Amino acid sequence: MNPLAVMGAACCLFPRFTPGVRYNLATWRLALEEFPVETVVSTPEEQHESGGWVRFFLDIFETILLSAALFLVINALSARVRVDGFSMNPTLQNGEFVLINRLAYQIGTPERGDIIVFHFPLNPTQDLIKRVIGLPGDTVVANNGSILVNGERLNEPYIAAAPAYQGSWTVPEGHLFVLGDNRNDSSDSHSWGLLPQDKVIGKAVLVYWPVTDWMIISFSQMAKASQ
Repeated sequence: MNPLAVMGAACCLFPRFTPGVRYNLATWRLALEEFPVETVVSTPEEQHESGGWVRFFLDIFETILLSAALFLVINALSARVRVDGFSMNPTLQNGEFVLINRLAYQIGTPERGDIIVFHFPLNPTQDLIKRVIGLPGDTVVANNGSILVNGERLNEPYIAAAPAYQGSWTVPEGHLFVLGDNRNDSSDSHSWGLLPQDKVIGKAVLVYWPVTDWMIISFSQMAKASQ
């Protein structure tokens, strides 16, 4: 209630106040008229503005949290590697960046022709990228410039040149036989042996950098036996 109204009501309701009391009330009323009291109350607009800032910072926090969760999920399911060297020419070039599907062999198994990234068995701190040629149970033979799997010659339009080496390998359970597409300039199963499957990181699915080399690694590039 307005203090001036209170003073006025007191003078009207209690006319029999002593002259001293009536004088004091009148003095206080004049003082209030001279120095009015202002009550500060936040308006709905100000309350809305305050709540808006809280909502703004909450939105930022939620965005950061969602981005972090998405980053962790993407990194759990995929990896990005840089091709270092020429062992996969002409399919993959030195310096290209490749997207790796980590989940591919959690729900499936490697297939002949897959390009995979794995920890090098002789140096687990080093990762290599090669093509799967032999699967568990296969017999792989390199002879007269051709690769034969279980007696059938592979049709390999992606290789740089026919292999100049010879040899025969039987792939046991839990292992793979891998070769680089640049057959005569690649450190792979023909030189250091079979690859344990538990060393495999994932399957190469996409060349994404540089943009001019952008390419989905498709099934058309897989090794197939000649008919």
